[in-house]
Amino acid sequence: MPNPILPFEITPRDVKRKIVEGAPVKLIDVREPSEFQQASIGGAELIPMRSVPARLQGIEAMADEATVIVFCHHGVRSANVVSWLRDQGVAACQSMSGGIDRWSAEVDPGVPRY
Repeated sequence: MPNPILPFEITPRDVKRKIVEGAPVKLIDVREPSEFQQASIGGAELIPMRSVPARLQGIEAMADEATVIVFCHHGVRSANVVSWLRDQGVAACQSMSGGIDRWSAEVDPGVPRY
């Protein structure tokens, strides 16, 4: 079970490091389906922001097994989602600062920027 005392945000480089090290992480993309079609991170699950409340039970289950890393385009929606999730008692979640745009700039330039 992940450490529930996590910083609110995590950088894309630190997310990549965790993935490479085999740490238990689950990537959740809270952008819209049309954005997901333009650019995505392999292995991420699309749960648009508006769908998060209906998916809370599943996200809680994910957080029991892994640190849930939430991201969006630039980090605003993901920060709102992580704040809400933490208010619901889901402590093992973090917002990826800068979103998929920063991921593309710093980690994987193969992910299109838009």
